[in-house]
Amino acid sequence: MTGKSERSTSPDGAGMDAEGQHPQPATAPGDYAYQLFLPRGYLASGKAAWPLVIFLHGSGERGRDIEKVKANGPPRIVADHPGSPFILASPQLPDDALWDVATLDRLLVSLRKRYRVDASRIYLTGLSLGGYGTWDWAVARPELFAAIAPIAGKGDSAAACRIKDLPIWAFHGDNDDDVPTIGSFAMIEAVKACKGATPPRLTLYPGTGHASWVPAYDDPALYRWLFEQRRAVPATDMKKDKK
Repeated sequence: MTGKSERSTSPDGAGMDAEGQHPQPATAPGDYAYQLFLPRGYLASGKAAWPLVIFLHGSGERGRDIEKVKANGPPRIVADHPGSPFILASPQLPDDALWDVATLDRLLVSLRKRYRVDASRIYLTGLSLGGYGTWDWAVARPELFAAIAPIAGKGDSAAACRIKDLPIWAFHGDNDDDVPTIGSFAMIEAVKACKGATPPRLTLYPGTGHASWVPAYDDPALYRWLFEQRRAVPATDMKKDKK
């Protein structure tokens, strides 16, 4: 791994990493290694809490080379924009693995323990295989997230009512041969049918194949929308459940 982080200890004992994007080892065997981005100004911001974005990559970034995680999406963007005003965690799957909710839960517990995360502003997004993971984790733990943005993925429409009140903006290419557009369309329609507090959104990119994450993540409107969303009731404290 490259890009070693400098670590210090805050008064409450939580670890602090250097600002910028740096690889982090798995907390325990079986957990995910991840890229961690701390924004410019984080270390000097005292006790201020920051939004947290969790990004789930696609199948092509699986493996043991953590630098691959920065190929697409938010990890690529923050590398060029160190002032981006949020914490970003981008875990990496091992070869041939799928996103696992219990392992993701443990990662979030660790992140909230170590960093000053605003529990009312935790956001989840992912592309392709990570789009599947975004839908799955949100359905399993809707009480955690302020908003989700799944891209080129597919969810379990039978469970859609679990996220009927969660702000959702999904994206897909209308010429996607890898994950057909119906993957996002069916999930959005199922959530709409549940008549929740916030109607979900779907953007279809005409003439676009599987890589719909390129225009989605390059659009500032996604980030503006994402950070406008806040939980009225902050995310639950998972530490009590995960000891």
